[in-house]
Amino acid sequence: MTPLKIALLSPYHTGSHRAWAEGYRRHSRHDVRLFSLPGRFWKWRMHGGAVTLASAYRESGFAADLLLATDMLDLTTFLALTRDLTAGLPVALYMHENQLTYPLPADGSTGPMRRQKGERDRHYVFVNYASMLSAGRVFFNSRHHQEALLGALPAFLRHFPDFHELQSVEEIAARSTVLPVGVEFARLLPAAQPPAGQPPLILWNQRWEYDKNPQAFFSALYTVAGEGLPFRVALCGERFRRRPEEFDEALEKLGGRVIHAGFAPQEQYRRLLWEATLTISTAVHEFFGISILEAIYCHTFPILPNRLSYPELLPAQYHRDCLYEDDEGLLARLRWALAYPEAARSVAQAMHPHVAAYDWTAVAPHYDVALAGLAI
Repeated sequence: MTPLKIALLSPYHTGSHRAWAEGYRRHSRHDVRLFSLPGRFWKWRMHGGAVTLASAYRESGFAADLLLATDMLDLTTFLALTRDLTAGLPVALYMHENQLTYPLPADGSTGPMRRQKGERDRHYVFVNYASMLSAGRVFFNSRHHQEALLGALPAFLRHFPDFHELQSVEEIAARSTVLPVGVEFARLLPAAQPPAGQPPLILWNQRWEYDKNPQAFFSALYTVAGEGLPFRVALCGERFRRRPEEFDEALEKLGGRVIHAGFAPQEQYRRLLWEATLTISTAVHEFFGISILEAIYCHTFPILPNRLSYPELLPAQYHRDCLYEDDEGLLARLRWALAYPEAARSVAQAMHPHVAAYDWTAVAPHYDVALAGLAI
């Protein structure tokens, strides 16, 4: 395989977007050059990021063989502003997320939707749509994401008064495929030995946001606490606004059971992952699930809803153990894991080799081949 010179365009370069871009650059056989902007002001990045990155690309002198952009870029604007340099280049778009099927908050007066009072701003959806039309190949991080977005696009296009261009959905689908996110599992090593004689540790390692449905998570914990089951809780994960009130209430109700609350630095996060007996998701939105893979890699038993991207992450033989359909299913698995923590850890240990397949060392070669094929 002849190495390519790839310009990777990342206008919202933080969190999982940054980890993805930098992880691929490190592990690719190609020459990947990052063109990025700080991960803040996400709406402005979708408006103006293409202008700034077009200037940066021009000034760099980097003669790319291929462009790889993320979903936060207005790809059409970037291509227009660099057409003398990029008109003949193959273009790929990586869909970490999208602005059409991301769930809206129940409370439209706070958070990122407050300026449009909780309603979806179709402009940003159209940026995603036009960018997908402009790309020669569209990569999704999961099959769930691909099916959800392509399934919702026709209704979005019918919203407009005429020329709905419904055939374009099939055109996008024909150019679409799934490339899962790579994970840097090496940063979670070495393995830490869980302390003996402590109650089982329940880990929350997702964002502190409404789409992760913390109310349902804490409701399950309050139930088993009321039943007298011993456990501890570590509340990790990023937060992007004032601490949600659900977490304040939990800190009061769970009291001394909570051994950590807030973002955990890398070393502390690593130790908590290996110490944790189980992790729970109650999310109503998840396009991939890096945090869940990290937990399983560290032998933490996952209790997950049987929806979204989660069934894709786990081998089918573990679906019955780990995936629940409703609140009772969640509670049944939670009670079992708390009563039999060693058995729960054994299940997680058995899943470890399967999730290790998402390591960048295994995933990056698939990206390299897919992008090389696009450049032929």
